[in-house]
Amino acid sequence: MSEHRRKTPQPQGGGRAAARRAAQQSTGRRAVPSRRATSASPSESPSESHGEERQYGSRAEARRAAQKGGGRRRGGGGSDGPGGRGHDHGDPGKKRIIDYPRHGRYGFRRWVPSWKLVSGLCLGFLGVLMGIAGIAYAFVVPPDINKTAQAQNNVYYWADGTQMVATGGAANRQMLKYEQIPVEMRNAVISAENKSFETDKGIDPKGIGRAVLNMATGGETQGGSTITQQYVKNSMLTQDQTLKRKFQELFITLKVAGDQSKEEVMAGYLNVSYYGRGASGLQAAARTYYNKDAGELNASECAFLATLLKGASYYDPAGAPDIDKNNATAAKNTERAKERWKWILDEQVKDGRMTAEKRAEFKKFPNPLPKKKDAKLGGQTGYLVELAKKYFLANNDRGIDAKQLELGGFEIHTTFQKKRVEELEAAVNKVYKAKIRPEERPKTDTHVEFGGASVDAKTGAIIATYGGQNATTHFMNNADATGAQVGSTWKPFVLAAAMQYGVRDPSGGKEQSESQRTQVSPKSIYNGDNKLQIRDYTGKVWLNENDEVWRQTNDGDEDYGEIDLRTAMEKSANSPFVQLGMDVGTDKVKDVAVVSGLKDDDFMADATVPSFSIGTSSPSAIRMAGSYATFATSGQQNDTYSVTEVKQEGVTVFKHEKKPKRAFSPVIADNVTDVLKNVVENGTGKPARLEGREAAGKTGTTDGNRSAWFVGYTPQISTAISMFRYDDDETNKEREFLKMFGTGGEQKIHGNSFPATIWHDYMTGAMKGKKAVSFPEPKDLGKKVWGGGAESPSPTPSPTPSPTPSEEEDEEEKPPPSPKPTQTTPSPPSPSPSRTCGIWDPNCQEANGGANAGADGGGDNTGADGGGDNTGADGGGDNTGATDGADNGGAQGANGNSGGTGSIWGNNG
Repeated sequence: MSEHRRKTPQPQGGGRAAARRAAQQSTGRRAVPSRRATSASPSESPSESHGEERQYGSRAEARRAAQKGGGRRRGGGGSDGPGGRGHDHGDPGKKRIIDYPRHGRYGFRRWVPSWKLVSGLCLGFLGVLMGIAGIAYAFVVPPDINKTAQAQNNVYYWADGTQMVATGGAANRQMLKYEQIPVEMRNAVISAENKSFETDKGIDPKGIGRAVLNMATGGETQGGSTITQQYVKNSMLTQDQTLKRKFQELFITLKVAGDQSKEEVMAGYLNVSYYGRGASGLQAAARTYYNKDAGELNASECAFLATLLKGASYYDPAGAPDIDKNNATAAKNTERAKERWKWILDEQVKDGRMTAEKRAEFKKFPNPLPKKKDAKLGGQTGYLVELAKKYFLANNDRGIDAKQLELGGFEIHTTFQKKRVEELEAAVNKVYKAKIRPEERPKTDTHVEFGGASVDAKTGAIIATYGGQNATTHFMNNADATGAQVGSTWKPFVLAAAMQYGVRDPSGGKEQSESQRTQVSPKSIYNGDNKLQIRDYTGKVWLNENDEVWRQTNDGDEDYGEIDLRTAMEKSANSPFVQLGMDVGTDKVKDVAVVSGLKDDDFMADATVPSFSIGTSSPSAIRMAGSYATFATSGQQNDTYSVTEVKQEGVTVFKHEKKPKRAFSPVIADNVTDVLKNVVENGTGKPARLEGREAAGKTGTTDGNRSAWFVGYTPQISTAISMFRYDDDETNKEREFLKMFGTGGEQKIHGNSFPATIWHDYMTGAMKGKKAVSFPEPKDLGKKVWGGGAESPSPTPSPTPSPTPSEEEDEEEKPPPSPKPTQTTPSPPSPSPSRTCGIWDPNCQEANGGANAGADGGGDNTGADGGGDNTGADGGGDNTGATDGADNGGAQGANGNSGGTGSIWGNNG
């Protein structure tokens, strides 16, 4: 070979060729001797060249060689020289079962699994799953409908642990064979629930997709579950929404679909399904809704019963207000039921299960029989069960719903004390028996209702309620919200708001800081004049939406003149508290009512108008008792509750947790209590006085004499009693609260008449044996302010006469007149801006530029009916003295009376 064609030897360890040779050596390839010779130094002998370890020219080269495996180094001194290869036990060239990290790959590729590895792992995982599924399938036990059919009642317990009643559950059931089930019922269920039932394998992916699509587009839906799945679900003894139960349900469904015929599945499904009204199974449903055997049902009736399978609580035309008072009313349920009934019949025609001619026969909805109450739920028991059930469903955190509760098996431990319930019912029945005579006075004594609730002030536990004369005949629970307005029992919230937030600075903005407001003392003086022209906090005459002036009236058109708030509460004067509410802000009055325990819901009235401060809201007796309990506990608020614990099969699924909250400071709450104690001792609440005990409370009478209240408390128990006339027949669309003039033989019904009498009789028994505890002594708070046009006294005031007592007040029992407050030091300047006439002058035209300033928004105590009767008298003593204020304003404009302001001005009392 010529010299010019021979390559110049490369330096040892340098260049890419050297790296390539190193790689060849590390993978076990034998090097060509001549090439080795050329890579050695001329001074090295061949033996030295073969005996030394290869040297590399860079760290990267050495690292790459090491990554590919240094066979000779790990091989125990082996050589690839003439003596043969080393042992090379760690040779990575050998095949591995799992090639990971991957051989012959560098960087991130070394950690990316090969398709062979991924496929193998997936196949292995699927194999394991199939094995587990096979074992699980082999051990699956199909549902035993006979075992499921055993009666499981819900048992309710009194507070002392004794049984109140066992009701609900799956007791009302009778098994039917497939041949006994009408073909019309089978067709209705298949068309409504599972069109592919006769061909599917127990699970229908298309049905699930169709249900999702229909839900998304707002159409009528079949359920995503097949009839087989629903049969399994309804047959399981637990309704827990857990992953374990879902897997059980899946395997059982597959087992049932494989082992049982379609006829067995259909019969089982219709025999275990719940149709509402305590009826489990088709035969029980046929008897409950149509009083006939299942075999006698026609296609229209079957379509209705199939409708109930979607949820009886929302498709039973009788309604289920105990489950959902807003959405499960009789009217809404009837509308839903008719719509789905029609849809099911039409679907059968589409599916070829009914001819169009047959469908045309069913044009009228097959109304079921009226709902009957379980005889065991008569008297007060049904109301108590309803309250406990509603509370549990609304407060459990396990997702237990009405359907699961109706399946039975629950132990519900309540707060109700049997003796207290009986005492409250006896107190109401005493008044019914002595005073209410519907046969003699059908125009005045029919539809008379009482409601009541008694609460443990320290805990919020509801110890007794009165819901009506009989839960099986009177379906509305009068202890719950009825719509009856509370009248003057609202005034304590106005006083508390004045103490909590204070009156606003007339020169400040609507929203003012604490420093801009003045905390109000109960000794503050307000204008108690009748037909007082109400102004906003700046002194501007308040106008309604029709630009009409509002003049607040007092009961009996009584003029009290300048009166302190303590006495105004005692006499239940309206004008001082309406103006006080405007000065503080009616929004703040609402805030105080809510923080004390009331709910800001549909029963909370419009808080933007002056009449809000005299009780246009209509909370329940339970809520009113609970909110007054906040005053009894010096401002510590406890939510009312009726259930302490619920167990299912011995396992606790709900337990009440007490969470007290601070609503007011003790000094505010105790001052309110002191004012309300004076009402019972000296004012409109005298009939409620308890011998040897301190009690505090407030009377309330409302617009048109349509409701009357007494709410009061001792340090231990708070109780609210309501009275009203109301026709609860849901077929009467013109239902309304009726006037109570002449009811019980009385000219008017007042808060201090029948309600206070019932409160007194019940509390006398409820407090028997309990220690007589006094209320805390109130501490002075706030400043004495003058409002509503009451003038601050001068340094040398002239004496003024005391307010004229009501003409109806009993001379022997009326409290001595309170003298006008006098002071010897100058009072703070009036917040009213300077003007040419007094800001509270009823003839002043400046506040509104002369517009509407003289309109008589209050009228003559006419109320919403424009009748002219003074209805809210709650006098002291034996129903004497017109002091509680009522029927102020109302929709007088609609009745031709001057200055009418509309129905938002309804309540006073």
